[in-house]
Amino acid sequence: MYILQALAKLIAILFFACYFYQFLYIPAAMKLKAQPHGPTKFHRYAVLICARNEEAVIGDLLQSLRRQTYPRQFVQVFVMADNCTDRTAEIARAQGAAVYTRADTSRVGKGYALEALLEHIREDCPAGFDGYFVFDADNVLAPDYIERMNETFSDGYEIVTSYRNSKNYGDNWITAGYGLWFLRESQYLNRARMRVGTSCAVSGTGFLFSRSALEATDGWPFHLLTEDIEFTVHHVLRGVTIGYCERAELFDEQPTRFRQSWRQRTRWTKGYLQVFQKYGRALLRAAAQGDFAAYDMSMNILPAFILSALGLAVELAILTLSLVHGGGLAAVGISLARVFGGMYFTLFVLGALTTVTEWRHIHTTTAKKIGAVLTFPLFMFTYLPISLAALFARAEWKPIYHSVPAAALEGRVA
Repeated sequence: MYILQALAKLIAILFFACYFYQFLYIPAAMKLKAQPHGPTKFHRYAVLICARNEEAVIGDLLQSLRRQTYPRQFVQVFVMADNCTDRTAEIARAQGAAVYTRADTSRVGKGYALEALLEHIREDCPAGFDGYFVFDADNVLAPDYIERMNETFSDGYEIVTSYRNSKNYGDNWITAGYGLWFLRESQYLNRARMRVGTSCAVSGTGFLFSRSALEATDGWPFHLLTEDIEFTVHHVLRGVTIGYCERAELFDEQPTRFRQSWRQRTRWTKGYLQVFQKYGRALLRAAAQGDFAAYDMSMNILPAFILSALGLAVELAILTLSLVHGGGLAAVGISLARVFGGMYFTLFVLGALTTVTEWRHIHTTTAKKIGAVLTFPLFMFTYLPISLAALFARAEWKPIYHSVPAAALEGRVA
């Protein structure tokens, strides 16, 4: 019992030591001034969309691209209809996109679809483009999205990520949990990183990379379950500083069902483990040599999940032994309240802070905004069993069904 209790304290100390710097990101994000943009120029962009049976939502994304304030002649849209059995390709063609199709059930995942799409573009557009945007079919863009991203791209960043918001934040506690986490990630991780001059991290969708970044990898060789994190880590190790454009707002759809969310987040966690297995040694070596971005990315992809899973396992073992050796239920309850109470309070404060500062960007009722702050820690708690399960589970890429129309935003991005 004493050994387990000492181990639990050690895990808590390690967790604090690993992530204390992220609490310093909060005042950095709030107090440090953004650097003014330099002169901008019009760049030629390719928009990359990989879609699998997305007929319900892809039209909204293409319409939001047509409404951009950025000159349309500098933007060309490409869609990869990946193993589709619906009207995704037909809808995309009708809205002016260049559409390719792919039928490959052995190499499944967004990474493979992006690789195939870029190969087609290289063959059909040999002149290439200055930059390449990556969106998911369920995304909707604010009208000035590309214009704002172009400002940051013109500052010389090879890769730029954007402000990630949610189309269906107010649907339930699950969508609110996702939405609040992505808002915090945007403003209290990437914004802070941008202000202190270290590299930001790409998160799933809504990012831009340059021709030089594409040439450095000779295409898209990122095929792990979390290809976005693999892409980020690879370029951080190249010495690339990824930029963040907080004025470029993107909306995407979050899962509404817990089973679907569990499957998705298990895949993410498994993907983080894959990335660390592939790049962990190089990241830790670079961090030991003083590369803060490498340290930040290594903390971003592994320890939280491993330490959380181990901490949960140790606490459960302590409670089990306590009951076996005659510990009362009241003592067990007090122990549980102490462990989870502290975690709840920390997550509550982070959620509340994000909600207050991003209030006008959260498109739901006041009551649901407040309710989301209360349930955000519960959503994050579900990562504990997910992290534990991911250590042993076999996670595969599976498509997420999307159905929320842009009209759900009540014209706020039209």
